[in-house]
Parts: sequence; structure tokens; C-alpha cells
Amino acid sequence: MDPLHLRSAGTSLVISFDSGEAEVVHWGADLGSELPDLSMLTEAIPNSAVDATVPAGLLPQASSSWRGRPGLRGHRIADGVSGLDFSVRLRAVGATVNGRSAAVVQQDADAGITVESTLTLHDGGLLELQHTVTNSGTTPFQLDELAAVLPVAPDAVELLDLTGRWCRERHPQRRPIQQGTWVRTGRHGRTGHDSSLLFAAGTAGFGNRHGRVWATHLAWSGNHEQFADTLADGRTMIGGSELLGAAEVILQPGGSYATPKLFAAYSDRGLDGISEAFYSWFRSRPHHVLPAAGGGKPRPVVLNTWEAVYFDHNLDTLIELADSAADLGVERFVLDDGWFRGRRDDTAGLGDWFVDETLWPDGLTPLIEAVTSRGMEFGLWVEPEMINLNSDVARAHPDWIVGPATASHKDGGRLPLAWRNQHIIDLVNPEAWQYIFDRIDALLRENNVSYLKWDQNRDLTEHGHAGRSSVHEQTLAAYRLFDELRKSHPGVEIESCSSGGARVDLGILDRTDRIWGSDCNDALERQTIQRWTGVVVPPELVGGHVGPTTSHTTARTHDLSFRAITALFGHFGMEWDVREVQGEQREELKRFIELYKEHRGLIHSGRMVRADVPDESLMLHGVVAGSAAGSGSVSGSVAAGTTAALFALVSTRTSFAEQLGRVALPGLEADCRYRVEAIFPAPGDADYGHTFTQVQPPAWLASGAEASGRFLAEVGVPMPSLNPEHALVVKVTAL
Repeated sequence: MDPLHLRSAGTSLVISFDSGEAEVVHWGADLGSELPDLSMLTEAIPNSAVDATVPAGLLPQASSSWRGRPGLRGHRIADGVSGLDFSVRLRAVGATVNGRSAAVVQQDADAGITVESTLTLHDGGLLELQHTVTNSGTTPFQLDELAAVLPVAPDAVELLDLTGRWCRERHPQRRPIQQGTWVRTGRHGRTGHDSSLLFAAGTAGFGNRHGRVWATHLAWSGNHEQFADTLADGRTMIGGSELLGAAEVILQPGGSYATPKLFAAYSDRGLDGISEAFYSWFRSRPHHVLPAAGGGKPRPVVLNTWEAVYFDHNLDTLIELADSAADLGVERFVLDDGWFRGRRDDTAGLGDWFVDETLWPDGLTPLIEAVTSRGMEFGLWVEPEMINLNSDVARAHPDWIVGPATASHKDGGRLPLAWRNQHIIDLVNPEAWQYIFDRIDALLRENNVSYLKWDQNRDLTEHGHAGRSSVHEQTLAAYRLFDELRKSHPGVEIESCSSGGARVDLGILDRTDRIWGSDCNDALERQTIQRWTGVVVPPELVGGHVGPTTSHTTARTHDLSFRAITALFGHFGMEWDVREVQGEQREELKRFIELYKEHRGLIHSGRMVRADVPDESLMLHGVVAGSAAGSGSVSGSVAAGTTAALFALVSTRTSFAEQLGRVALPGLEADCRYRVEAIFPAPGDADYGHTFTQVQPPAWLASGAEASGRFLAEVGVPMPSLNPEHALVVKVTAL
């Protein structure tokens, strides 16, 4: 078979069939249109080794003497005997190419196993890979793992992944790539607070805008593994797979299983190039919140009521809050937890998705009308996948509560330990699934709700259906619930919230319109959380809110300007009792909301750029108008007088240096001339005097500066001395 060669946006993927199986012999920099004879890549055979070259297959397999992690693990069950056909020998039997997409079929007729692999290299360079295995035999086949893996180049010597916890999600960690396997396992039944949104291998010291990087993301919201596997022969594979429970997937004759999609990107311009590939894919989706062809509405300013009133739902109080929100310029008002039957705290009510008649004798209509009459959309919090034991539905249907045993807890079956006083409703049970669908569907039909904040506040530990592990089926059932509700209510946006940021992945984002980055609204913590969430997820999909002056999760106090600037580079909102914001601070907040509205079109469509700043006390990031060019600058001139970029200079702690010196502004068009000016906080803002610590500011801070994009990227401009935990917004305008 002839080799396959997919090319897009500076990336090439080459698959060879010389060994008889499909092998990715190159994934990385564009190779041009002509390939040499790939037999030149045949490896040497070392001493004390198998007497043949060993391919790093698209599905690595022991039958080819691959000694790393196999791509497929499983066995056949026949006549009461298990463990049969434990080692398949897949060989390529067909391959087709359609533009930038390819399909490869490999088969072991003796073992009765066929695998079809589909690969698409999208316009922005993002690779999408998925395998589907089919049992073409006559007896059941138990699948233990089917992994999607890709090779990285030998000069990939460092590994970066992300980890975290509640209120501290997605923080980076680095390690050298060494022989052996580095595995990140998620057994949460959801993506997890500690899940690695990105798994990246790169050249030594790769950074935001330098170095070669190969990165993957597994689009799955259930149990999973991500890994880097380095053999003694020097080859490294990175990839991921669904982590299947005991006998979770047994393929009957003719049955199939499809892996979660593995998304992968290559960049020769550091992590910013990886982000460009992911952002391009997100924004090209027909159902994206801001379609590339236009027609999507701007991302509205949000007020969420949780940290304003918690469970204290009172119509008069909430209307006062709506009045205050409308005065500030809020466009979407979201009523959080506490509105449904029996819900006075977090111990009761989950599953009873009826408006509480004692709190709302006239239903939610009076509040909804008060909100919408003030020009705002109305949003509502729900947690459809969860159940409290103290609920009408749990008392009526104890068999709908997930547990490891076949018997319900009323009949002596053991339940997993409670988490936030709640358990999981078994969506694998068709009756339970239908009940949840019907209740949420009725809420949306009977009320003018434009937005659902969809929460999921616990891990799925000991998750079973009918006594068998069922995280796989629960995840698919949850996906189907999202899909069917969206189909029935296409105008309703959905936010994925999961104890904050515990379900952030491209599987859930294919069904929702934004994610809640973290339950932590502390701006200092959010700087890191949002930075690393944004390496994959574009800002229009990441909720970022201004919280109270003193954070409810960390007790840390910040000026309004720092909290607002942190929330600016996302889908902006507030989680705060804004009735208490008065005087100069209220005027400052109003001005900032207008600033967000003025620039959200740029923030939610431009390229995210992050400078490699040597001073570890500083972060510089921003959004640049225009599409990406190979050099990392804007391709095509920006019209004179338009905002070409918006940057945030952020001080996270004190610096060793007396003054910050010059900081480069990256990503601008080299030969275009720009005006640079600081726009927030500005003289007259309540926080202006707190932001700086200097006898005299750099000259441009007061009067602006003009320079070429090349000058700004190579020389930069001197930065003012910022107090720790303060920030400055810098606007760059094309001249």
C-alpha cells in the first residue's frame, strides 16, 4: 500500500505500510508535497533483539515485538474459557484518503478482530484520531483497553502535564522524559480536578513562544489514562485511552467499541502554537457560540447569584439584585442552587426537579419576568446527574441510586460513601434517564430559561449498574442527556460546571457552550487556572467572574481592578452581591463592564499570546487580532484605528528587581505601526493609586507610545512598577 500523507497549517502526518501494519513514521513539521522512498527509514536490528525491525504501529502490538504499552488489550471468551486470542496480529487491509482525512482498516482474521482508524488533520493543524474495534468472531471478546497513541521526535526530552485539586485546577508540572512510562490516571468517573487537560512533550526548555512541542488531549469525561511511553530503543509514544472497569466492555459477535477522540497538535513556536491549533478547531465548529462566519451573539455579561445569596432565596432580595445588576450593564442573570423542592441546604432535594411551592408560590415566573423586563436573560442552576437520599425521588425509587451491588440500598445493598451529602442517579437505567430528561425538559418548556448552569458535584466512585462497573455507560448516558435536551431546546445555552473545573474536556465541550473554570474566584489563583485552561480552551468558553472583595474560598483580598482584569480574558461575569458596590467603586465597575463589551469581539476571536517573561513575578498575556502566520505574527494588515491587541501585565508577587524594565509585546505584525497605551486602571479609577509603586512612571504610561510591531516584539516598552497582585490592561491600536 502507498503511504498516506496528510498536511495542514505547517504540520505533516505520514503513515507507512511497509511493515504490513500501519505505522506513523512522522508527525511534526510539514515535509512538503514530495515524500522519499520510506524504506530508507527501516531501522537497524540491534544485538540481543528480535530478528526483525519493530514498527511503532498506529496500534502498537506485541505480535510485532513491541515491548511498550500495547494499543489493544483484551481476550476472547469461548466455551467458558477466557484469555483466548490475547495477542492479536493486526495487518493493514485497506486505506483511503479524502482530502485531509484518512481511514485505515487493520484486521486479524484468525483472532476475529478488525480495527478501523480515522484520522483528520484539520485546517488549523489539529489532528483528530479515533479507533473503532469490531468483534468479527463468533464468540464474545472482552476489551480491556484500546489506546490512541502517536510518536514524538527524539528531541522531545521534557514532558509537561497539568494537575490540581478543587479550587486549584490545571497547574503545570514538568519532568524529563526518561525510559519507562509516565501515566496520569483519572479514576474519578468524571474528568477530575487533577486531570491533565494537556499532555505535552517538547524540546528542552520549551516555553510559551519557543521550542518544538507535541501535545495531546483525550476528549472523554469518564475514567481515563494519559501517558508517555519511552522504550529502551529511544522511541517515545504519547497518547491516551478510556480506563475501562472490570468487564465493562464485552463485545458480542458483530459488536463494536469506539475510543474517545484523541486530539493532537504540533507546534514549532511553543505552546502558543498548540493553542492556535485548538482554537482554530473550536471556532470552526458549526455549533460554536461565536461561529467563524458570523451570526453568533456576543458573550453576555453574567451575574450568578451563588456567592451573593447562597441558599437564601427570597423574591424581593433577588429582584433587588436584578435591579442592581441591570444598572451595571449585566446581560444574563443566573439563579443558582436552592430554587427547587425541599432545597434549603445541600442535604436534600437533589432529584426533585420541581419549583419549590413554599418558596415560589407563583413559580419562577415573577423573578423571570423581573429579570427579562430589565433586559437580561434568565439562567437556572441544575444538577441532573445527582440525587440526595432525602428527596422524594430517592424514597420512591431507591433502585435508581448508583451503587456497587445488585440490590438497592433499601434492600441491603451498599452505597458508595456520600460526597457533599449526595449520590448519583443511575442514568444507565432507562426509567431514571427518562425521568431526568422529562423534568429538565419540562422546566425549559414551562419557563423562559435561556441558560442552564449544569453542575456535577462529586466523583463517581464505586459506580455500578446491576452490580457491574458502569462508568463507561453512565458517561455515554450523560452525553445523550445533553444531546437530547439541546436537540429539544436549541436556543438554550449550557454551562458545564463540576465542582467548578472537574469536568473540562472536549467531550463535554462538544455538548456545552462554556465551562466554569473553577469554584475559586480568587483572582490570584485564577490567573494560573485560566492561563492553563486557555492553552486548550478559547476564552469565550471559559467563565471568569469577579468575586467579592475578599474571596470566599481563600479569604484573600484584592482590589476590584485586579479581579476585573483577571476575569476580562474569558467569558466575563460576576459572582458577588453587587448591591453592596457603591460610590467610586461602582463607577469603576460600570466603566470596566463597558470596556469588556467594547473589546469582547477581539478577546473572543483573536489569537491568544503569552510572553516568555524572565521575571517570574510577572505574567504578560493578551489577544491579538488577525489570523496566525507561520512567523507567529499577524498575517494581513489590521485597519488603521482598530484595536489590534489587548494585553494584561500582571504582577503576582514582588520582584527581585527594583524596576521591571522593558517587556516585549509579542504577536503583532512586524511592519505595522502601532500606538500603545494603558487603559485600565486609569487616572480617576478608584484603584489607580493602589496599582503602582513608583516615584515617576515610564513616559509612555501617561502619553502613550508609537512603534512598529517588530520593535515592540524585540525591544518592548518599559513597564511601570506594579504592586504585587495588581494588573494593567494595555491597548495596542493600528496606525
